[in-house]
Amino acid sequence: MRKTVILVSALLLPMGSMAASYTIDPTHTYPNFTIDHLGFSTLHGRFGKTTGKLELDQAKGTGSVEIVIDAASIDTGFKKRDDHLRSPDFFNAVEFPEITFKSTKVTFQGKGATVVGDLTIMGVTKSVSLAIASINCGVHPINKKQVCGFDATTQLKRSDFGMKFALPAVGDIVNLAIEMEATKD
Repeated sequence: MRKTVILVSALLLPMGSMAASYTIDPTHTYPNFTIDHLGFSTLHGRFGKTTGKLELDQAKGTGSVEIVIDAASIDTGFKKRDDHLRSPDFFNAVEFPEITFKSTKVTFQGKGATVVGDLTIMGVTKSVSLAIASINCGVHPINKKQVCGFDATTQLKRSDFGMKFALPAVGDIVNLAIEMEATKD
């Protein structure tokens, strides 16, 4: 999910007055989602493999983010369902192995930000807006490296990306959250 927007928001303010590059920490980045399941319950899932970069220039109030998510790393806690989600009915992970996000605009608001960018799923690209309530940057207490972190949220319609299997029984609205940490290069 190159797109996972999240990075963009991290870019910002807390760092310094110079432009800085960050690499997403895949062990502390957690793209996850919820979706209505047949009107009975809410299905939770996540993606286990994410990479990406962010660029921040706090003096200028600018930034960018690129996120790549391994579509085959989907995990809902049930192998049979996960295999179905990787199939052409849903993510078609063999033909479209990556979900990407690339920011096009970052707007800072107080301690947070709005990151607009292009999300690509199954070869279909749509503009999405990520809301980031708070961007937190500082020195990591264990490895002593400069780190920025944030939580980004958005809602999207899976049918907009060509994922129409089992509609309307399985919900169309997907709530996406990305908890992210990135380390300064």
